[in-house]
Amino acid sequence: MPIFEYQCKKCGHVTSFLEKAGTKGSHECDNCGSTETEKIFSSFSAGRASSSSTDSLSCPTGTCDLS
Repeated sequence: MPIFEYQCKKCGHVTSFLEKAGTKGSHECDNCGSTETEKIFSSFSAGRASSSSTDSLSCPTGTCDLS
């Protein structure tokens, strides 16, 4: 299930909710309790899985002693 973010129209606080896409309903602000929220565009982050613990020690140019 995706995580959607909603911003409170009263206090501006952003709250995240785990919900099915297309779900309609009101959400309550964690900060002030208002139900006047609107869905906002949220970014996502994708990490890179490391195959070994020495990946962070490699030299990007391949010319240093850490390679």
